[in-house]
Amino acid sequence: MATIFYSTAGEGRGHATRVRAIVESLRERHSVVVFAPGDAFDLLEPAYRRAGDVRVVCIPGLRFGYAPNGSLSPVRTTRAVAAFAAGLPGLVGRLVREIEAERPALAITDFEPALPRAARRAGVPFVSLDHQHFLSVSDLSHLPPLLRARGEWMGRVVDCMYGGQRATIVSSFFFPRLRVDDRRVRLVGPILRPSVLAVRPERGAHIVVYVRRAFAFERLLDALVSTRREVRCYGLGPLPARANLRFLPIDEQRFVEDLASSDCLVTTAGNQLLGEALFLRKPILAFPEPGNPEQRIHGHFLEREETGEMGDVRTVDGRTIAAFLDRKEDYRSRIDSDRMNGNGAALAALAPFLPASLPPEVALV
Repeated sequence: MATIFYSTAGEGRGHATRVRAIVESLRERHSVVVFAPGDAFDLLEPAYRRAGDVRVVCIPGLRFGYAPNGSLSPVRTTRAVAAFAAGLPGLVGRLVREIEAERPALAITDFEPALPRAARRAGVPFVSLDHQHFLSVSDLSHLPPLLRARGEWMGRVVDCMYGGQRATIVSSFFFPRLRVDDRRVRLVGPILRPSVLAVRPERGAHIVVYVRRAFAFERLLDALVSTRREVRCYGLGPLPARANLRFLPIDEQRFVEDLASSDCLVTTAGNQLLGEALFLRKPILAFPEPGNPEQRIHGHFLEREETGEMGDVRTVDGRTIAAFLDRKEDYRSRIDSDRMNGNGAALAALAPFLPASLPPEVALV
């Protein structure tokens, strides 16, 4: 049994959800050490606290900065990036020492910059498996001009996070044309956690809502009240009920079950949850976080695939929700749930680099 090092970004829950699905497959033959900051550590550490073959280690992570109104703040984000960059050399050195102590055969990263640098310094091959690299490998020419310019700029930022990976595996609920023909780049569908794969989707009457606390605009909550349908809200904590809105604490199993039995999903526009919902054949009304162009690009692709639509959380009202509900069956009819399971394709793309199949020239001695 070889050791695999795996690092992940910590902002939100999508990175950790993706990592957990891959770790569940890796641990069948290998031991795994996961380096996770922030939200990712909070999600993964309890899941593997008593596991003998998986260890989760807390590390510092890069965080976005938000303005008081809930929008992404370039100034605060720049400050957070600068603070993280100042501590990056020390973190890389710490991970180099971990590598020297445990001698992993392979490193995998989900958009975390320290482990790739440590792996390169220690001579360990590494692979990138994330969503964000779609910004650097995809042809974004069909996007509206301003959004395309921002996407291409973000793609250059993504490329600056790390380099030298043996392969770039991009997990996404949409499948854009690649910018260049590169055999080292592989586009796969969403990476689905075991709880999503295990549940059986049904079409119920309730609506599931997932919003992060910073983006719980009163306009959206008022609009949801106007539906007069049962709405199960996640992400805001266990608040008192408000008319037809129930506020529930984050519980992975309950959330997945509620989503699987729901009529549709209203959410922010993170790639991971959109992919899981489409796998479960749920039409989506997505509200990109204000100031987050990546989520606006997700909304654009959601509408292009005609499996949901994008709204503006700052202008939403009851008519917005009602119009979506009128169109949701058309969206549902266009969902191809088979394309929304990228687990097999991701593992196939990883297989040539896993210890059992590593060629001699890249295996550690």
